[in-house]
Amino acid sequence: MQLNRRQFLHRIGISAGAATLAVQSIPQAFAASPTGFNENTPLTKDDLPTALLDERSVQTSLTTSCTTPTVETRLFASSNVGGSDERNQLALDRMSCAGFKISNPDITNRQYLRFAGTDAQRASDFQNLATGAIAAPKLLLGVRGGYGAMRILPMVDWITLGRIMKERGTILAGFSDVTAIQCALLAKGAMSSLAAPMLYSEFGKTAPDQVSCQQFAKALTDSNLTITIQDAALTSQQLPTILTVSEPKMLTGTIWGGNLSVVSALAGSEYLPRIEGGIVFLEDVGEQAYRIERMLYDLYLAGVFKGQQAIVFGALSGSGEDSYDKRYDVATVIRQLHELTGLPIYSGMRFGHIGKKHSFPLGATCQLTPNTEGGYRLSFTDYPTIKADAIHVEGLWQTV
Repeated sequence: MQLNRRQFLHRIGISAGAATLAVQSIPQAFAASPTGFNENTPLTKDDLPTALLDERSVQTSLTTSCTTPTVETRLFASSNVGGSDERNQLALDRMSCAGFKISNPDITNRQYLRFAGTDAQRASDFQNLATGAIAAPKLLLGVRGGYGAMRILPMVDWITLGRIMKERGTILAGFSDVTAIQCALLAKGAMSSLAAPMLYSEFGKTAPDQVSCQQFAKALTDSNLTITIQDAALTSQQLPTILTVSEPKMLTGTIWGGNLSVVSALAGSEYLPRIEGGIVFLEDVGEQAYRIERMLYDLYLAGVFKGQQAIVFGALSGSGEDSYDKRYDVATVIRQLHELTGLPIYSGMRFGHIGKKHSFPLGATCQLTPNTEGGYRLSFTDYPTIKADAIHVEGLWQTV
């Protein structure tokens, strides 16, 4: 679904008179020259993270130096077409400056209807690696989300692709609609991926979010990544950070999931991972509380939560207010889920359609540890990384 600026602000419950700051931040995030934004530009879910990001404190800087690009990188465009050639080129230039040697930049020019190419073209981004027609790179980076990844799932040999990626130590990075790719890769190929910002939607912005860029580089290079969460605000202000019937305890399992809309759409298919003793991660944007609950019930009734150890919620941003009863909100929905499943629920994970997101591996081993201040720590192991000295992180947000 696409929203223009006025529809988006209305949907998240901000009136025109009270939304001055939010309205002003949108043109900053989608400035006309590099991004092609104007008053009538439609927004997709992939664009919403920047629509409410106040970028007054985020400034680009003139590049004083770039590193030689050595990190072998290929792009994949599994979903929406990129809407601006200038924005794509800016993102490509920044990636090169930061040390990523992209071998297929022309992929950003593809288009078929609303998609970044035909189904066959988009599937070939992965299938050519599975057949060996193209050597697997160190990084496979998504161009953007939106919709379309589910259409190509049956067209890829995920089992072989997963094996080849393991042998090469390839990292597939993305989120939002790319969740479908990440779930299929884990379910069929037993291969991890990285929940992370993408080319067009982050690195092509006028002023990329520096925290998101830094945390992207950290997740790519730190083989013992840890993330500490102290409050549930990104999920709901009305929730405790940890919702449990007993004293919270340390848990260890495979963390998996991603965008709730996509995960729920995969329920019952062979592309949804079946992880015994797993930790489920879920995030979404622009979905009202009843729609969030409906998707969670999809997963519950399909038995997805059976055998899981915990549920971790990231940002559930832009949910707005229920038109029938304002008391029915995200917190109410998550408490209901807790009663249904009996699982401990950890909220506030700093990832989703937000600024200052913290990238992290999906399909990796995750140790979930409560702390004495009421928060928790996620510690990750068993996932591929890149040498830190190969990445010049400042290049990801500088003007090049």
